[in-house]
Amino acid sequence: VGRALPDVRDGLKPVHRRVLFTQHQMKNNHNSAYKKSARIVGDCIGKYHPHGDTAVYDTLVRMAQPFSLRAPLVDGQGNFGSIDGDPAAAMRYTEVRMTKLAHELLADLEKDTVDFQDNYDGHDREPTVLPTRVPNLLVNGSGGIAVGMATNIPPHNLGEVVDATVAFIENPEIELGELMEHIHAPDFPTGGIIYGRQGILDAYSTGRGKLRIRAKTHIEQMDSAGRERIVLDELPYQVNKARLLENIAGLVRDKRIEGISDLRDESDRHGIRMVIECKRDAIAEIVLNHLYRLTQMQTTFGVINLAIVAGQPKVLPLKEMIQHFVDHRREVVTRRCLFELRQAEARAHILEGLLIALDHLDEVIALVRGSQDGPTARGRLMERFELSQPQAQAILDMRLQRLTGLERDKIKGEYDELQETITWLKRVLSEDSLLMEIIRDELIEVRGEFANERRTQVVDDLGNLAMEDLIADEEMVITLSNTGYVKRTPLTEYRAQHRGGRGKTGMSTKQDDVVSDLFLATAHQPILFFTSKGRAFSLKAYELPKGTRTTRGKPMINLLPVEKDEDIRAVLPVKTFEDPDACVLLATRRGKVKKTVLSAYSKIRSSGIIGVVLEDSDDLIDARLVYPNSTVMLATRNGMSIHFRSGYDKENGIGLRPMGRATRGVKGINLKGDDVVVSLAVLHTEERVAAIAELGEDDETEAEQEALEVGEVTSVDDDNPESAGDIDDYSFVIMTISANGYGKLTAPEQYRIQRRGGQGLIDLRTHQGGKATKTGLVVGLRVVRPDAQVLLLTDKGKLIRTHVGQIRLVKRNTMGVKVINLEKGEQVVSFDHIHVEEADEEIGVDESAEPMESAAVESVADSAEV
Repeated sequence: VGRALPDVRDGLKPVHRRVLFTQHQMKNNHNSAYKKSARIVGDCIGKYHPHGDTAVYDTLVRMAQPFSLRAPLVDGQGNFGSIDGDPAAAMRYTEVRMTKLAHELLADLEKDTVDFQDNYDGHDREPTVLPTRVPNLLVNGSGGIAVGMATNIPPHNLGEVVDATVAFIENPEIELGELMEHIHAPDFPTGGIIYGRQGILDAYSTGRGKLRIRAKTHIEQMDSAGRERIVLDELPYQVNKARLLENIAGLVRDKRIEGISDLRDESDRHGIRMVIECKRDAIAEIVLNHLYRLTQMQTTFGVINLAIVAGQPKVLPLKEMIQHFVDHRREVVTRRCLFELRQAEARAHILEGLLIALDHLDEVIALVRGSQDGPTARGRLMERFELSQPQAQAILDMRLQRLTGLERDKIKGEYDELQETITWLKRVLSEDSLLMEIIRDELIEVRGEFANERRTQVVDDLGNLAMEDLIADEEMVITLSNTGYVKRTPLTEYRAQHRGGRGKTGMSTKQDDVVSDLFLATAHQPILFFTSKGRAFSLKAYELPKGTRTTRGKPMINLLPVEKDEDIRAVLPVKTFEDPDACVLLATRRGKVKKTVLSAYSKIRSSGIIGVVLEDSDDLIDARLVYPNSTVMLATRNGMSIHFRSGYDKENGIGLRPMGRATRGVKGINLKGDDVVVSLAVLHTEERVAAIAELGEDDETEAEQEALEVGEVTSVDDDNPESAGDIDDYSFVIMTISANGYGKLTAPEQYRIQRRGGQGLIDLRTHQGGKATKTGLVVGLRVVRPDAQVLLLTDKGKLIRTHVGQIRLVKRNTMGVKVINLEKGEQVVSFDHIHVEEADEEIGVDESAEPMESAAVESVADSAEV
C-alpha cells in the first residue's frame, strides 16, 4: 500500500521522495549543471530503492513532463516524451536537475525537521517524509493502484491552493464553501474545460467525485463559401493526442461521424492546434457535439482523494487535506525552531567562554603557558573560570588574532545577536499564533515566486444549483467603482458611525477611481448589470468576488465579457422576475427612455443580451425598476429636470408604454444645445406628488429660461436662501448636488408632472445671464427622506457624509446652498443617500469606523427606496 499511495503530508510516494532526496544528496540543484539521468537512477537504486531501473526512470521522466505535472519537480534536458505518447529517450542520453520548486519540498531537511530511517541495507539513512513548504498533494495530485484500492487526486493551481491554505490558517473553522472561493476547481496542466460544479463539490466534500472535462475548441471560417473548421486548442488531462486523431479518423472512416472533410495536426512548440475541417453543408457545432460524445475530446476524471494518513489509507475531503498539510508544517517549523534554538544556545555558550577568556586574557595566557599539556590546560581553565569542557576547548582552539580588540567586539556582537535569536525562537515555540504566522508568511512567499495563471476553465452546468446550498443566503454589501471594480462584503463586517467633516478614504482605489455605487443584496439574489452600450448581464451575488471594506475588489471585465470601451452604468438587485408589474426603465445620455417588463431579463446568456438599441452618439446612464404607480425624474447637466409618469394610459395613449428589449426607446426630455442627462430618479409612493398632471407644453419653463438669459432671477446665496417651508412636513424631498459642492432640497410638489418629451423645468441654476454660476454643473438628483444622510464622493476618492436635515429646503428654481467644503481643484463626482436609524439601533455607533463602513451598512438600492 505504501508504495502505490502518496503521503498526505508531502504528496509523494516513496519512489518520488527517493528520487528527489538522491538529487539533494548529489547537490543536483536547479542552478547547477545537468547530470545524466542514469547517474540519478543508479544512485537511487543503489542507496534507497532496490527495484528495477525502469520504475525509477519512468518516475523521473514523469516528474519532468509539463503535461503530466502541474508544477514539474525535475528539469529535464533531452527527449522526455510527448503528449502524443512518444517514449522518452534512454536514460544514458537524457539529463536532469531539480527545479527551483523542488527545493521548497526539501527546505530545512538538515535541521532535524523530519524523521529519518535506515535504508534497505542499513548503511544509509533516508527521510520518511519531506518537510515541504508546498501543498504538493493538491498542487500536483497523484494516481496509483494498490491492493484493493486506488487513488486519483487531480492537480490544482498552486496560487489557489496557497490562498485556501492561508484562509484555513486564519480561520480553522472555515466552511467548505469559503474554501471553494479560493480553490475553484482542479487545474490540469493540459488546460481544458470542466463542465459542471456538482462533481467538484462532491470531490471536495466527500473525497470522491466525477469531473466532466472537455477539450477547449473554437470554430474558424475557412472561406467565403461559409465552410468552417474546428480547432482544438487544449485537450483533457492524460489524453493521448495521436491516439485521439486516430480515433477521429476511424469514426469518419466508419461513417459514425458525418461532415468531416479533413483532419490534421498543426501542433508545434508553441502549443496544440488540431484542425478538423468540416464539409460545406456541415454545421460545425453539430459535428463538435458528436466528437464530444464519441471521442476523448470529452472525458470523465474520477476523483478519489486517497492518501496515507498516519500509516493508514484514508479518503479525504478538501478541508481535511489542507488540515493535514498545515499540521505537518506546524511540526516541521516547530522542530526547525528547536534545532535552531539548540544551535544558537550551543554557540552562545561557546561565546560566553570566549568572552570570559578575553576579559581575563593575561591570566588565561599565563595559565595555559604554565600547563604541561592540553588536557591539563583545559582542566585548569574549567576549574579557575567555572567553564564547561566545550568552552575550555574553544579557548584553547582560539587563534591569536582573536585576541585583538576588534575581534572581541565581533564576538560580543555575535553573542548579542544570538541572544535576540534565542529570545525570538523561544517566543515562537511558546506562542502558537506566532508559529502559524511564520507558516502563513512562508506560504505567501511560495505563492509570490511560483504561482501562475489558471489553465483549466470551469463552466457552470446543472451542478451549479447545488453550489448555493454551501453558501449562506446572508445580506451582502455590493460595491462598484467607477472604473469597473466590484466586490461583495458580508453586512456583518460593517458598523455605523457618527457624521464626520471632510471624511477619510474608505476603500482602496486606484488613482482617479472612486466608489460609484453600493447597495444591499442577499447572496443568492440575481444582480442585473447594464453597460454604457446598453447591454445587460446577470450574476448571482455570491459569484461576485468577496472582499473586505477596504479592499478594491476585482475588475468587472474578469467576470463579464465587457469590451474595452464599455463600463457598467447600473446594477439592479432583483428579488424575483415573476412580478408582472415590475419593469426596467432605461435612460440614455441623449434623453431617451425605454421601459421593458422585468421578466424579459430573466434568462440572460453569459455573453449578455441587448437592453436598448443606442445611436452612435448616445450611451446608457442608468437603469431603475419601476411600477405602474411610479413617476420618473430626469435631471440634466445644465440644471433642467422633467417629471413624468411611468405608467401607460392605453385608452388616451398617454404615458410610457412597455417596449421590447432590442428597441431604441422614446424621448424622455427635450435637450438644448450640449446639454445631457446626468441622473434618473424614480418615485414609488402614492403621495409622491400632490399636483395634477399638466399635459402640453409648460409655459413656465419658457418664462424661467428668458429670465435667466437676461439675469432677472434673484440670486439665492448661503446667507439668504429662499425658504420653501419646513423639511419635517415632507416624507421625502428632492435633492440636487452640483460639482462645486452646492446642493438643495426641494419639495416634490414643485416638480409638477409633465408630458414626457418636454424640455422640463429649471431645477438648479447652473447659468444666469449667459454666464456659469458658482454652483458648477449638476452631478445628479436623488429622492431622499428628511431623516436620511447623504454620502458624497469626490474625484480624490474622499467620502464625505452629512445629514440631509442640515441642508435647507429651498424653492426649485434656485442655486442652492453650500453643502460641503472642498479642497482646491476637488469636485463632487457622485453621491447617494443612506438611512441609518435601524443600523444604529442594532449595531451601535463607532466613531473610529471608516465612512465607507456606515455607508455600506445603511445604503439600499434606489429601486426600493421611496
